[in-house]
Amino acid sequence: MPKSKRDRPVTLSKTKKKGREHKECIVNGIREAVEKYSSVYVFSFENMRNIKFKEFRQQFRHNGRFFLGSNKVMQVALGRSASDEIRPGIFKASKLLHGDAGLLVTDMPKEEVESLFNAYKDSDFSRTGSTAVETVELKEGPLEQFTHEMEPFLRKQGMPVRLNKGTVELLSDFVVCEEGKPLSPESSRILRLLGIKLATFKLNLVCRWSPCDFELYRERLDLSDVETS
Repeated sequence: MPKSKRDRPVTLSKTKKKGREHKECIVNGIREAVEKYSSVYVFSFENMRNIKFKEFRQQFRHNGRFFLGSNKVMQVALGRSASDEIRPGIFKASKLLHGDAGLLVTDMPKEEVESLFNAYKDSDFSRTGSTAVETVELKEGPLEQFTHEMEPFLRKQGMPVRLNKGTVELLSDFVVCEEGKPLSPESSRILRLLGIKLATFKLNLVCRWSPCDFELYRERLDLSDVETS
C-alpha cells in the first residue's frame, strides 16, 4: 500500500522564519548602502504594485538601492535619534518613516531622482477592500460590451440583468461602487470587466538627506518636527 503524503515527516530545522537574522540583514544592508552612496531618500507609496515597482527600480540598478519592509527596522538602521544615528543628521529621515514608506539610497543627481519620482504614476484595477475614488453607475438598458455567455456571471455579481434577444440587458440603474466606500469583491470584478481602472500607483518623495543638507518635499511637513531628537 503506498504511503500517504500526509504521513511524511517535516524537519523543523529546515523551515525559515523572518526572525532576528532577517532583520539584522536588512539593517546591515541599509548601513552598507548609506556608506556607499551619497544621498538617502524617504518616499511614500500609494496602491503598491510589485511588478510596476520592480520596473521603476530598474532605473536605479547601477547607482542605488531600494529598501521596503518594517519601518521600525529601517529606523533602527539609520538611528532613531541624534544619539544613535549612523551619520550626522540622518535621524531626521528616520523619523519620517511611517505608514506606507520606503528608502532609496543612491548617487543619482538630485534633479534626476526628483524628475523620475514626479513623473511616475501608473493606473491599475482597484483591489477588493480599497476605497473607491469615484462613483461608477450603469444605466438601465442594453450592455453591448458583454456577450450573452456573461449573463449568468453578471447576475452572480448582483447585477439585475437578463438576456433580451441575445443581448445582455440591465433591468434598472446599477451602482457598481460609491466614492469613499470600500470595494466589494463583486464591485472589483465588475470594474475589471468594464475595463475601468480607479487605482493609481504613485511614489511620493518625502525627504532627502545628504552629508551636506536635509530637504523636505511635503509642504505640510515642518522641519522643526524632525529636528528634535
